[in-house]
Amino acid sequence: MQLVDFTTLDTQLLTLVLSWRNHPDIRHWMLNDDVISMENHLQFIESLKQRSDRRYFLVQREGEYIGVIDLTDITQTSAEIGIYTNPDIRGVGESLMCVLIEYAFSTLKLMTLIASVFADNDRAKHLYEKFDFTETNRTLYNGREMITMELHK
Repeated sequence: MQLVDFTTLDTQLLTLVLSWRNHPDIRHWMLNDDVISMENHLQFIESLKQRSDRRYFLVQREGEYIGVIDLTDITQTSAEIGIYTNPDIRGVGESLMCVLIEYAFSTLKLMTLIASVFADNDRAKHLYEKFDFTETNRTLYNGREMITMELHK
């Protein structure tokens, strides 16, 4: 699998990622579920070039773009993680999680990964549990129950 840094994406791939992010099935599970404009998307990508605490990647497998992984709030030992899949394909969550964990633990040498997931997002919860993430907290976010899960190396 190949990780393509968001800051290196050409216009076609920037447009592809934005279309996935704005897809109703993806957007529903985001903390910010607003439709993102191209202008805001480009500003966000540009901001990533100045930040060492955030990394976003488009993931390619066997010539096909299968989804996005990200690490935010990166410290020397931990990061918050996120993934979303290409909404036109199914069954790639495990592949995305494998590459994310490998990158976080092997490349960044992190010790803890933190995931926030809405309590009613059964598919995401199941995926995190499959990779031995454990629940550490529950809170409310805009009236929706949010679960914090962690994986320790």
